[in-house]
Amino acid sequence: MALTMIVTRDVEMRYRGFLTSVMLEISPGVYVSPDMSAGVRERVWTVMTDWWTSLGNGSLVLVWRDTKAVGNLSIATLGEPPKTIVDADGILLVKRN
Repeated sequence: MALTMIVTRDVEMRYRGFLTSVMLEISPGVYVSPDMSAGVRERVWTVMTDWWTSLGNGSLVLVWRDTKAVGNLSIATLGEPPKTIVDADGILLVKRN
């Protein structure tokens, strides 16, 4: 289990209600969970994806610890260009695909 964060922007209130039921809202639109399992993270993101696909408003960014990825982080997005983390000579950068 590892830290998981979701950042929302310009989404409907139901996202906020759902996310606060499973994560802490540390700032408006910023949700964290210190020890969310991969299974729970995938189910939460499936709900977010289904809602976003049907409504298509705003954007969401999911970030979680992934020991198999560059920088030990992975990113998923909805409503924003896909992003990847790249290692540029030891400095982590976010690249828009």
